[in-house]
Amino acid sequence: MDTGWQTYVDDSLIGSGHIDQAGIYSLTDEVFYALSPGFDPTPEEMRVIVGIVTGDEAVKDRAFGDGLHVAGNRYILTKAEDRSIYARSGRTGITVAKANRTVIVGHHPETAVAGNANSTVESLADYLTGQGY
Repeated sequence: MDTGWQTYVDDSLIGSGHIDQAGIYSLTDEVFYALSPGFDPTPEEMRVIVGIVTGDEAVKDRAFGDGLHVAGNRYILTKAEDRSIYARSGRTGITVAKANRTVIVGHHPETAVAGNANSTVESLADYLTGQGY
């Protein structure tokens, strides 16, 4: 993993106080560029996430029925449109946002406001999109 990418996870996401675990995934290399400690989505979980954010309706429909699994935990998919995914498990949640060549996955704890977590992840995706990533 690249330390430059890790800075985005550590400072822009976790440092915001709205996200407690996160990763930045490469669509081209199909690997994580950066992950927070203890956050480890599986390749299969990422195939589902990538399928949803790249417009695979069958994958999205299945996730609405079966739930979205991230790092071994099941979340109820509440919204999936364009480049973003929102999922909840009790008061915790997952926000996903796709940039050009990367996907940002953020987990927010019970103490976070979901809307702030969503904005944090999507703002980083906007920034990375502007940078060509």
